[in-house]
Amino acid sequence: DRGGRKPPRSPSPWRRGLVAGEKPEADKMLSQFCVSLASIQAAQSVIAGLVQLTPVLTNSTLDRRAERQIFLKCELFQKTGSFKIRGALNAVSSLVERGKGGSEVRAVVTHSSGNHGQALALAARLQGAARWTRPKAPTLTLDKIGTPLANCNQFFGPHICAGSGEGRITRTIPGMSVPSYVVVPRTAPACKKAAMVGYGAILVECEPSDQSREEAASRTVSETQGILVHPNQDPLVIAGQGTVGLEILQQVPDVQAVVVPVGGGGLISGIAVAIKTQRPDVKIYAAEPENADDCYRSKRSGRLTPNARPPVTLADAVKTSIGPNTWPVIRDLVDDVFTVSEQEIQSATRLVWERAKLVIEPTAGLGVAATLSRRFRGLPAGLRNVCVVLCGGNADLDSLRWLGAPGEAD
Repeated sequence: DRGGRKPPRSPSPWRRGLVAGEKPEADKMLSQFCVSLASIQAAQSVIAGLVQLTPVLTNSTLDRRAERQIFLKCELFQKTGSFKIRGALNAVSSLVERGKGGSEVRAVVTHSSGNHGQALALAARLQGAARWTRPKAPTLTLDKIGTPLANCNQFFGPHICAGSGEGRITRTIPGMSVPSYVVVPRTAPACKKAAMVGYGAILVECEPSDQSREEAASRTVSETQGILVHPNQDPLVIAGQGTVGLEILQQVPDVQAVVVPVGGGGLISGIAVAIKTQRPDVKIYAAEPENADDCYRSKRSGRLTPNARPPVTLADAVKTSIGPNTWPVIRDLVDDVFTVSEQEIQSATRLVWERAKLVIEPTAGLGVAATLSRRFRGLPAGLRNVCVVLCGGNADLDSLRWLGAPGEAD
């Protein structure tokens, strides 16, 4: 080192594989990340026949404005209205083997702004049996944020909302074998709360922060003797979401880049592993709001940097920060992160509604907004075939004022 500078560190074997165009082995991936190509392929077998093979659509207006060929992977047509059912089904199907050693699963618990909660509730119902025994701990209700409420004895739809907490209560609930508890921010859209209840979830409200969600979920697990199915850090959930990547490679064989909204990072991590292990030349790009840019700041600094405070954004499904299991994948396999403004999210969502006739939620508009941004359009012209994952369609129709005045998307 004659110039007095430290020599550059040699790239990892995984990085060398990417540079050389080498396909890394599945076991190498498994040793580095919490998911592998093999675990994603196994998830695809588990959920086969239970989820939709969602279509890939094109739109000439988007092509013209992005100056590329845009392919829309339409997860808004998935069961429960988003990709989340993939990971939830894969996780719930493995509960006994992974956590209880063959004993009874009393409940599944998660925290969610809506989409994962709906998916987990449906996955629990699909287990088949219709009878369960409520634990002795009082059942949680919406009446008090993050706190169990006893002696309510009310029923809402197909689930027990509250009980005395004394003794053992057995109740037949049609179509639901495993009770599902969902910790949900009080600010979550009413339509998503209603949908979760409709699928059989028992809701527990909390404050809109990562810390509050985690603490309320931990209490709920203890009180219900349940198992936590984390919405984006559970390896089985991430593997299930990775099946989107397998489908993209089948449906768009000439794909050169994939744009994925990022919140906790489960979807983009699964997709990145599924695609990069087979096609390391394909670019993986994250899209997130400027108001919730923890992924962008983490990539820029090289260390996990969560949001310091609860973000305020139209994209309610990506208000959570990336976590310890998704960060290594994002750090190593995601090529870049594109942040977009609230106005860009609004305009892109409206554009998709009007021109593609797809009723997406604002979070799904993130990827479209990114591809239409000036920075993305500055990428090399040879990057022609871009697949955008439209992650969901659970739009809050009671707050359509976010669409803006007519003509703003023109």
